[in-house]
Amino acid sequence: MSFEHQRQDEQGSQLVSLRGRIDSASAATFEQAVLELFSAPGRRAVLDFAGVDYISSAGLRVVLMVAKRAKQGQGQLLLCGLAPHVREVFEISGFLKIIDTVDERATALRQLAACPL
Repeated sequence: MSFEHQRQDEQGSQLVSLRGRIDSASAATFEQAVLELFSAPGRRAVLDFAGVDYISSAGLRVVLMVAKRAKQGQGQLLLCGLAPHVREVFEISGFLKIIDTVDERATALRQLAACPL
């Protein structure tokens, strides 16, 4: 399965729904889809991984770049919908210690809407 994404505004945040494999072949497309999320200060975004069945180190690198941009711009980034095997990759890499995650999209959007920047 190839990589696809859909981006929309939801409750004052950017929601990016991800689907497929995020690997070295699709990392550049993933990067283009998410890097501009934090082009302005104070932005909020949710990356929904519910449709992702695989992420490689190339995909993790993009997630880390986005998290750094969010922090530099005093924005907020949440990841949601991590399948157990994808969550394990994030856990082993140590990303769950530095990037906030929640189980469901609705929870992520509520959490971001409730937090002042």
